[in-house]
Amino acid sequence: MLGAIAGDIIGSVYEARPIKTKSFDLFSNASRFTDDTVLTVAIADAILNKEDYGKTIQRYGRKYPNAGYGFLFYNWLFSTNPEPYNSWGNGSAMRVSPVGFSLGTIDEVLVEAEKTAAVTHNHPHGIAGAQAIALSVFLARKGHSKAEIQKQVSLRFGYDLNRTIAEIRPSYGFDVTCRGSVPEAIIAFLESVDFEDAIRLAVSLGGDSDTLACMAGAVAQAYYHDIPEDIVSKVYARLPAEFVAVIDAFNRKFKLFLLCGTR
Repeated sequence: MLGAIAGDIIGSVYEARPIKTKSFDLFSNASRFTDDTVLTVAIADAILNKEDYGKTIQRYGRKYPNAGYGFLFYNWLFSTNPEPYNSWGNGSAMRVSPVGFSLGTIDEVLVEAEKTAAVTHNHPHGIAGAQAIALSVFLARKGHSKAEIQKQVSLRFGYDLNRTIAEIRPSYGFDVTCRGSVPEAIIAFLESVDFEDAIRLAVSLGGDSDTLACMAGAVAQAYYHDIPEDIVSKVYARLPAEFVAVIDAFNRKFKLFLLCGTR
């Protein structure tokens, strides 16, 4: 899941000032983790400790209340009786990658991805977005080809993955819906040549850059089995110690530490 977190941090500075090029600095003094990272770590923690997803998400979100949550999610976060609010936003997809890295079958991945989404994003599109990213991560992790990932995701979720980044980029704008961002993030991965390229392609769309790069980065890590050491070190340097502890525990449990370089 470190690939998702790297994408979030790298994309964070371009969310407010979108760019339409792959040529940009990966990190700056303003690069920071956002709600994508907080909630990804929360899902990983819940999986590690077999905790309730909703309660764990609330615990993390309340501890980091200024991470950039959407209005409806923020209200849910501080509700004493939290109920799902029928969202079809990409908040369900940005946090789901630990599911794809931790489970053993497609059916398990799809069921668990729905569980992580449904505590807030119980709209069919919100659930499908989470399942699509989790499935992509799982298939990539298991050694499936890009063509097979594209085929399975397209067939199951009806996403058009035959477009190119060059075709999408000129008219693409800020879109936080699952159907308007999950396919684009997957296309960024499909078109990439390595982990860093997937992040650059996602950010270059000029949309919801941190979340696009978060989703693309998750699948890219699973597929390429490598994150450059320089990126790893700069990501860890921007994370609270408790996040690092969860990430390291997750990597050890699911034998992902070799995918993430060294630090």
